[in-house]
Amino acid sequence: MKIAVCDDDKAAREHIVSLVKEQIQDAEIMSFATGEEMLKAQNNFDISFLDVEMGELSGMDVANHIRQKEQGNTKSIIIFVTGYEKYMNQAFDVSAFHYLLKPIDEEKFRNVFGRALNELYAAEERTKRYILVRNSGTQQKVYIKDIYYIESANKKVIIHTRAGTLDSYGKMDEWEQMTGSGFYRCHRCYLVNMEQIVSYNADTIKVVNGDKLILAQKKYNDFIRQYMKYAKDGGIVNV
Repeated sequence: MKIAVCDDDKAAREHIVSLVKEQIQDAEIMSFATGEEMLKAQNNFDISFLDVEMGELSGMDVANHIRQKEQGNTKSIIIFVTGYEKYMNQAFDVSAFHYLLKPIDEEKFRNVFGRALNELYAAEERTKRYILVRNSGTQQKVYIKDIYYIESANKKVIIHTRAGTLDSYGKMDEWEQMTGSGFYRCHRCYLVNMEQIVSYNADTIKVVNGDKLILAQKKYNDFIRQYMKYAKDGGIVNV
């Protein structure tokens, strides 16, 4: 596990590192005094602790750079640790996991970091899940994380994935059971992977590859409830 701590205050950096080490000893922790230093390292961190105001390149700038780099892929965890409440709304724009205020409440930090670790472990387990798809007479393993959505069309089932499309057969109810709680039946013809959603409105859901799916009007309120529950339970959110 790779963890970044970026803060122009040396004492604050050292304090955060010590609190991290209390809960996980085998992580690779890298400390940075500026946002420029962190970006120059060109590492993909699992968790980033960012101060907001740090000279020319702010923690919010660093967070935006991280999210742009991750576009279409699994998002890392960003936790802001800062003395300024005024940037809290901007933290939502970069899908921050949490926003901690200085001086650090150590018990609060332990709780937030513990939940972040649990989310990472859960995400790692999700990457191992797969289904077996019968395609052209053979069984093919397809990882759940690689599926954008499943479509029912002309008595066939089309699985849209990162590697392309696969044709198969079966009832959508059966596919809904196979894929599990991370998928949502947004229309009788569509089963969407909530991990792959990038935007939605009252009648449309857009996924990472740019495709737009119909969201049945009568399902909108239920979709919002299920998506919020999915996010609260640690699901990957790209919206």
